[in-house]
Amino acid sequence: MAEPLTIPQAAPASPEAALLRLETLTRRADFLRAARGRKAPVDGFLLQAWDRGDDGAIRVGFTCSRKVGNAVARNRAKRRLREVARLVLPHHGRAGFDYVLVGRHEITARRDFTALQDDLRRALRKVHP
Repeated sequence: MAEPLTIPQAAPASPEAALLRLETLTRRADFLRAARGRKAPVDGFLLQAWDRGDDGAIRVGFTCSRKVGNAVARNRAKRRLREVARLVLPHHGRAGFDYVLVGRHEITARRDFTALQDDLRRALRKVHP
């Protein structure tokens, strides 16, 4: 009998990163509030950030308009943005902030994944001088 396939789980780089939780934005009002905050356009997407003024969890939302493409392209772009946020925000994001990642037309879904991660790190440096 073959052994079951096990997939190794990546451990957080630092204990502090493990303590920061990511929550998903779902309410329209939260997205609108983030749109009034700081903006950092980068090659792969637009980052919007809003300081809630507390030390709560990092909250993140994702949006792709129909300009990004058909439903398949929009969903692929959002999946990629979710994974980039999951990997980068616990280490480089700040507690008490809402972040919204807005996909770009034909770029977000096709851009190299490591380049998207670098884009998010660069955007976070812009919104947190």
